[in-house]
Amino acid sequence: MKRVSALLLTCTLGLSALSGCSASAAPQPLSAQPVTISEEEMMRYDLETPAVWSALSEFGLDLLKTARQEGEGTLLSPLSAALALSMAANGADGETLDQFREVLGDGASLEALNVSCSALMKLYGGLGGSTECSIANSLWTDPEGRMQEDFVGRCSGIFDAQVFQEDLSAPVIVPALNSWVSDHTAGMIPQIIQRPFGEDAAALMVNALYLKNTWATKFDPSDTVTRDFTRANGTAEPLDFLQHFSRSLTYLQSGSDEGVLLPYDDGRLAFFALMPRQSSGVPDFDRWLSSLTGEGLSALLSGREETFFLRLSLPKFEQEWSGELKDALAALGLTDAFDPDLADFSLLGDDPRGYYLSQVIHAARIEVNEEGTEAAAATVVAAASGAAPPQEGVTLIFDRPFLYGIVDLQNGVPLFLGTFEGL
Repeated sequence: MKRVSALLLTCTLGLSALSGCSASAAPQPLSAQPVTISEEEMMRYDLETPAVWSALSEFGLDLLKTARQEGEGTLLSPLSAALALSMAANGADGETLDQFREVLGDGASLEALNVSCSALMKLYGGLGGSTECSIANSLWTDPEGRMQEDFVGRCSGIFDAQVFQEDLSAPVIVPALNSWVSDHTAGMIPQIIQRPFGEDAAALMVNALYLKNTWATKFDPSDTVTRDFTRANGTAEPLDFLQHFSRSLTYLQSGSDEGVLLPYDDGRLAFFALMPRQSSGVPDFDRWLSSLTGEGLSALLSGREETFFLRLSLPKFEQEWSGELKDALAALGLTDAFDPDLADFSLLGDDPRGYYLSQVIHAARIEVNEEGTEAAAATVVAAASGAAPPQEGVTLIFDRPFLYGIVDLQNGVPLFLGTFEGL
C-alpha cells in the first residue's frame, strides 16, 4: 500500500519561432462531473479579479528573485505557476488554504481566485493579431490516490483540466507525461521529467502554456549587428543585437531604472526590458533587482510614454530554464503545503493519512528575434514619475544584465518574467 502525498507539477514555456505540435498518444482521459462557475458567481466575484491580477505582479517578481541564482539567467511563467497552484488550492483547507490565498491573491477568497483564473484562460484564448496562445491543464491521479469527486470536478470544470489515471510510480508515467507536455507546448518542452515519481505519489496538477507573438513593428534583419554583452562579473561575450533607429518607442523610466516596452500586433500584450540606470548610483544588477517590487514594476509599466529613440539595441537570444520551485514558494509564505505534518488537503482526497505537496517542477523557454517572441510576464498598476528623457532622443543599449518579461497592458498580469545575464 502506498503512503499518499500530493505532487504539484508546473510546466511552462515561452515560445520561439516554432509552430505546430507533435503527434503522440496520451492516456485515456477519465470522466468526471465538472464543477463549473455559475454566471451569478462570476458576477459576484468579478469585482475582486483586478486585485488578484495585481497580486500576480508581486507574486511573479518575488518568485523570480527567490528562485534566481546570482549571476545566472532565470525564466519563469508566473501565470503558469499560479494556474497549477490554484488547482491545488481547491483541495486545501484551513491555514494551508489561507496561505495559498495570501501568496497567490493577496488574501482574496478561493472563489475570487477561481474566477480570476477562469477569466484569464478565456481571455488569452481569444487574443487578436497573429498571437497564438494555448493554455492547457491536466490532473493525473494515481489508482491509490483516493481523490474526492468534488476536487476532480473543480479541476475539470473550473480549469478545464483533462483528467488521467496512471500509476505515477511506474515507468509508463515518464513517456505519458512528457508526451502530454510536448503536445501542449508545440514540442518546445519535449521532456519535463526523467524518472517516475515515488511510491507515495497521489496526484499531479499540470499546466502547459504556449505563447507565440509577433512585434507590432518588426526589427530589420539588416540592422542586426554583433557587439559585446558584459556580464555582471565583467567578462564580455559577443552577441547578436536587434536594433531600431530613429523611431518612436515606448520608454520606461524613473530615477533608478530605464527600459523599453515593445508591443505585439495583438494590441494587448507587450515585451519589456528594464535595467538599472547607470547614473542612478545603483548600477549593480543584483542590488537593483532585489530592491525592485511588483508595485514598482507596475508603476513603471503603467507610467510608460512614447519617446523618440535615436537607437535601441536588444540582444537576440534564446533562453531556457528548469528547476524546482518548492523552496522558493515556501520562502514566499506557502509553507504548510510542503510539510507532511501541517499540510491540510482534506478537500483533495479521502486518504486518512493525508496529503502534502512534495514537488513543484517548472520549465520555461523563450526566443527573442526580429519577428517577435514567445513568452510573457509583467504587471501594470500606478504611474511613476522620474527624470524627463533627453529632448534630442533616447539611446538605450541592453549590453549588460537586465530584467525582461511579457506583460498584459490592460490588467498587468505577468505571463513570463526573466533575467538575461548572458548566454
